[in-house]
Amino acid sequence: MLFGWLNDQLLRMVWLSDLVTAGVTAVGLDPASRLGGSVQFFVYDVVKIFLLLSALIFTVSYGQTYFPPERTRRILGGRAGLGANILAALLGTITPFCSCSSIPIFIGFTAAGLPLGVTFSFLISSPLVDLASIILLASIFNWSIALAYVAVGLAVAIVGGTLIGHLRLESQIADFVRKAPVSDTESAMTRGERLAYARDQVVEIAARVWPYVLIGVGLGALIHNWIPQAAITALLGQDKWWSVPLATLVGIPMYADIFGTLPVAEALVGKGVGLGTVLAFMMAVTALSLPSLVLLKRVVKMPLLVIFTGVVTGGILAIGFLFNAISGWFI
Repeated sequence: MLFGWLNDQLLRMVWLSDLVTAGVTAVGLDPASRLGGSVQFFVYDVVKIFLLLSALIFTVSYGQTYFPPERTRRILGGRAGLGANILAALLGTITPFCSCSSIPIFIGFTAAGLPLGVTFSFLISSPLVDLASIILLASIFNWSIALAYVAVGLAVAIVGGTLIGHLRLESQIADFVRKAPVSDTESAMTRGERLAYARDQVVEIAARVWPYVLIGVGLGALIHNWIPQAAITALLGQDKWWSVPLATLVGIPMYADIFGTLPVAEALVGKGVGLGTVLAFMMAVTALSLPSLVLLKRVVKMPLLVIFTGVVTGGILAIGFLFNAISGWFI
């Protein structure tokens, strides 16, 4: 019971929802109406996400100071096989928050001679799964869905990296990547420097993601309050076989951190869209966004880019269909 109360107050922020509802009512809007409900959804989700985001980024960034790229590379160095892919995927969960910022680290790992499959497990996992995604998912849905998302994200990273490693595609890496300088030094940081770094990361990441959060919450409010459930389920209902491929296809051209996709996911689930379909959408946005693929094209050749996209897309589709089939377990 205590855990449930803490989850409601600290993650779901029921107190904030009640406060925003009271404020909407005070300005003459009915929270049960479309307009009032949209305002309540938007204000509550924006404030909640940024409060959680700031606390999580600060905490995670402080922890990241103990795992700079040099240390992560040393941990992975000399390892191979499935165990190395698993470790790389796990290490990816404590590093950058978006796919584009993961690519420079991917270049450093490749230049240092780490196995290609291991570096790709890291590259897939890094934007897909992190502490913030667990907490934010739990704040919107529940812990079983949050942990399920983490499990499937790691599975995509491990299986995807393993498959790419077995294909022996080292020749498909751009020449400049192999010649990139590799730092062997790891500077120690004082506590003050770690705190300053964590603070700066909060400012930097918040400045980078706020437009996507506002857009995501706005779309969520639109879906939640203005689009009839019948229209959503007719297109993306759990009984529609095409819902997972369509959600994946729609997600790829977008670019957003998981923070921007969560309000949309929340609204879609509320309208009866299958859990697997929503997970497929979120994973496509975070792991296969078009801007990150364009950036990745600069460091790998087209055959490897196509294989990477195909492997990850196949994993996302498989997971989407699977979770639509077993979604009753998470209700």
